[in-house]
Amino acid sequence: MRTALLMLLWLAVITPYSHAADWLTWRKVGDATLTWGPFTVYTSQLRTPDGRYHGPAQDQALIITYQRDIDHEELVDATREQWQVQGVLEQEPQSDAWLSMLQSLWPDVTPGVQLAFVLNGQQGQFWYRASAAQKGFTPLGSHQSEAFSKRFLAIWLDPRTQYPELRQQLIGGDK
Repeated sequence: MRTALLMLLWLAVITPYSHAADWLTWRKVGDATLTWGPFTVYTSQLRTPDGRYHGPAQDQALIITYQRDIDHEELVDATREQWQVQGVLEQEPQSDAWLSMLQSLWPDVTPGVQLAFVLNGQQGQFWYRASAAQKGFTPLGSHQSEAFSKRFLAIWLDPRTQYPELRQQLIGGDK
């Protein structure tokens, strides 16, 4: 009985990391860097199981590595601004609830912190890693709905993004 309990405890501890390991083995589609004036805000990378971008419905992982201090409220405000531009705030009645969820979920970030959003089987999941030197990612919050996942990834991957050059680089186009 004790052995079975120890096994269950061990599985509970490693399960988040094993799920992270799955998408970490996916192949890189592309990468991009967001700058603001002379400052690098973040670098980003898109991964898929086959290393190609086939559209918003496929399994994919967007990994962002921050290069400056940004508090979580600024991250949420930036998301709100992007959704405003893309019409999400008007089209999705639950967008206020989504923004509140992000406000409570996201940490402040510092240089080297990585946040990832992984779409796997039409559900999304946020992941966190304090630095690239840290071995694994830790899940943030619960799985997200298909509607949220589609709208969140659209900030970078939708043709109507405010950053078309970054989109092209992420989906494997010219740099």
